[in-house]
Amino acid sequence: MKALIAGMLLVFVLFPATGEAQRVGNGKSHGDLQVLFEEWREFETPPLLEGAPDYTAQTTANRHGELKSFQERLMAFDTAGWGVGQLVDWHLVRAEMNGMDFNIRVLKPWVRDPAFYTSVWTYQSDTPAHEGPMHHAPVELWTYQFPLSTQAEAKLTAELNTIPPLLKQARVNLVGNARELWEGGIGDLKNQQATLVELAAKTPEAGDDFKAAVENARVATGDFVDWLEQQAPTKTGPSGIGKENYTWQLQNVHLVPLSWEDEVALLRRELDRARSMLMLEEHHNRHLPPLEPIASAEEYQQRAEQSVIKFTKFLKDEDILPDYDFIEAVLREHMGEFVPQESRNFFYTVSHHEPLALWTHWYHWFDLERMETQPHPSPVRRGPLLYNIWDSRSEGMSTGFEEMMMHAGLFDDNPRAREVVWIMLAQRAARGLGSLYAHANIFTMKQARDFHVANTPRGWMRDDLDLLGFEQLLYMRQPGYGSTYITGKYLIERLLGVMGSQSTDGIELAEFFRRVDEQGVIPVSLIHWQLTGDGTQVPGVGSSH
Repeated sequence: MKALIAGMLLVFVLFPATGEAQRVGNGKSHGDLQVLFEEWREFETPPLLEGAPDYTAQTTANRHGELKSFQERLMAFDTAGWGVGQLVDWHLVRAEMNGMDFNIRVLKPWVRDPAFYTSVWTYQSDTPAHEGPMHHAPVELWTYQFPLSTQAEAKLTAELNTIPPLLKQARVNLVGNARELWEGGIGDLKNQQATLVELAAKTPEAGDDFKAAVENARVATGDFVDWLEQQAPTKTGPSGIGKENYTWQLQNVHLVPLSWEDEVALLRRELDRARSMLMLEEHHNRHLPPLEPIASAEEYQQRAEQSVIKFTKFLKDEDILPDYDFIEAVLREHMGEFVPQESRNFFYTVSHHEPLALWTHWYHWFDLERMETQPHPSPVRRGPLLYNIWDSRSEGMSTGFEEMMMHAGLFDDNPRAREVVWIMLAQRAARGLGSLYAHANIFTMKQARDFHVANTPRGWMRDDLDLLGFEQLLYMRQPGYGSTYITGKYLIERLLGVMGSQSTDGIELAEFFRRVDEQGVIPVSLIHWQLTGDGTQVPGVGSSH
């Protein structure tokens, strides 16, 4: 009974009921924070101009002033007596507000980044929200089923109608001088143009309003691409935001307790470690036959089926994860398919050598399933955080899970597969380093791509496929994202070690992952605080050690 009462008190401290009757401390309550959060989220969406989100200079300046009033209201909270869980929520709201401030002061995607105006998305991201800056009226084409129902056709028509006025506005807003962002964005808009052509071809039975919306969006996109290409020769400035701005965003928006210099040192170390460990694995396996890549669609289907069964059984038998009932279904949904060798990018090359090596990264899809079916009790943590603030947890866990599963024994019966895990780690470290140097304007994006290719073992990162350009453009558009695979992995590994050392008997892996997952997809520094009581990793709470 005492344990039950203690548990109930803990829940109350972390997430009390809202309202005046449950006030905490001497000032505003956690319930008041939730109210402010809802008001903030409503404010964060810009007003409309001719039916499209308004990013014009005057509107943005006015909103920056209004943002300061929201920040002042947040800072006025008296959080004395709040539980750690409540303080974590407060810092999440602070981080989101800092994210808007940083976008307006420094990143300015609506001014510097043509790709910001891409509207049509044909695929679901494996992260809580789309990677990188994007406007507030996306057309999520992947959510529609064809042929369209009457209701869906009307909804998609309305969404497509936002594209022409948005691109008209973009010609006024885009006064930045970031040459490589400008050139990279042209490709994204050309892809949108092609997608709209395909959409028209697959909806011949649609009504006149829908057909007009598709055609108007296609023409507007084509005209915008022409304008971007005409303006491109006038763009001569750097695209990186510089070390100081990079560190500010890292610490104040993404709440990562590192600097640009720290991340360079960490990623350099991980690149060196991955390449040297690969050599040792190769030496250890030198008498074994090499991994032969999958050669046919039939073989891929057979290997994929075997991998689903093996991975699901391993996670259960070895008590790796809690008893999640969705794992096998999620793996089956994302099994992938056979890709001819000449068309395989890095990740297809991985999956065609050893599907499980890539699928260990599918913690992403486990996260999304939990977010949908097991929502967090706090509305602040329930959905995707704005400005990619979830990146250290989302990308760090998925990347870290790859090596964790290798060390836990997943590939004990297939030692050559361990080599693939080290190749993946080297690739993540190389591309992250390239992005760090690009943001410091030490590298051009081409040099970042070349570094990425040169430091990925076995020539598995090819410079003639779209993936390379896509990744380095994304990481230029979203500072800190390219490195977060490695930095988030490090922070999660550190958390595992700390939690294990806090108990005389260590900590079971299933218990570790359960407790981490229960905190939501939020910065690892905040999860560390929540689970260990040590807040010194959270920038703004204390210095890291």
